Amino acid sequence: MKILVTGGAGFIGSAVVRHIISDTKSSVINVDKLTYAGNLDSLESVSQCERYTFEHVDICDRIELERVFNQHQPDAVMHLAAESHVDRSIDGPAAFIETNIVGTYTLLEASRSYWNCLDQDRKEVFRFHHISTDEVYGDLEGTDDLFTEQTSYKPSSPYSASKASSDHLVRAWLRTFGLPTIVTNCSNNYGPYHFPEKLIPLIILNALDGKPLPIYGDGRQVRDWLFVEDHARALYKVVTEGNVGETYNIGGHNEKTNIEVVKTICAHLEELVPIKSSNVEYYEDLISFVSDRPGHDIRYAIDASKIERELGWIPCETFESGLKKTVEWYLKNTQWWQRVLDGSYNRERLGKVKLL
Repeated sequence: MKILVTGGAGFIGSAVVRHIISDTKSSVINVDKLTYAGNLDSLESVSQCERYTFEHVDICDRIELERVFNQHQPDAVMHLAAESHVDRSIDGPAAFIETNIVGTYTLLEASRSYWNCLDQDRKEVFRFHHISTDEVYGDLEGTDDLFTEQTSYKPSSPYSASKASSDHLVRAWLRTFGLPTIVTNCSNNYGPYHFPEKLIPLIILNALDGKPLPIYGDGRQVRDWLFVEDHARALYKVVTEGNVGETYNIGGHNEKTNIEVVKTICAHLEELVPIKSSNVEYYEDLISFVSDRPGHDIRYAIDASKIERELGWIPCETFESGLKKTVEWYLKNTQWWQRVLDGSYNRERLGKVKLL
């Protein structure tokens, strides 16, 4: 297959691109605007492969999208491009409305126009796979409840509301126009190449630098954690084997409170890097509780039995094995995250964009 991946320079998107190029025979056209979270360093291992192509394109740009479709003739779209940080959506919702809603609409229309011109055989093969989040469901009230594919939407933040909107658009384009779409909703991802604003990399890097480890509220919020490489495998399986019109929830079967996550990271660091850059005796001594963010959901938990039953996917990593791999990756790949922290990846990114 030739797959058009939007947002392929982001955290999950780059994992998907690396998986497709390294572990399958499919080709990738990576369409990415290269916002602050887009990092071409994350694709260095596959960037020279002849089956990989990069297109610096904003998904809100209909004319450029149509050029990409006509030039590359993809067999499928995997739509991952999105603004995704909840805190940023509270501070500035406009970018989330523009990218997640208007961008998804523009991509759907460009895809529909392209799909309508395909011959019947290629029409039947084509898929539009929309990658979304479990945050569209809001939070769970009971301690034993799980999000299923039938759970009603109840988004709490501008981010999750914009993703819920995009989910509804995708399903409407199937119902109204017949565009062959599939939706997946995933739990919290973690792993290598995660942008340092997110919880796990933030805690790792702050601890190494002797800085406070900030935790919202009392740290008792529960999330289901999914190793990003497991997610990439699931997404490729969905786009190649999933049924049109279906929704698949993808989770890691790893419910943990935020305070548990932070303390587990500290325990790994005690084992791997016992010499600290600060005067504290233990990494846990750096934990600092801060005011909770507005509208903070209490608990997310995914029922991923459908994708296991119908497509045979299960995660390979436990939370313990995946988190240890993640901590070790950040310890071994200091150049990657140092270039993010000092902004040099961004300056070089802008230089590369001017050359493209």
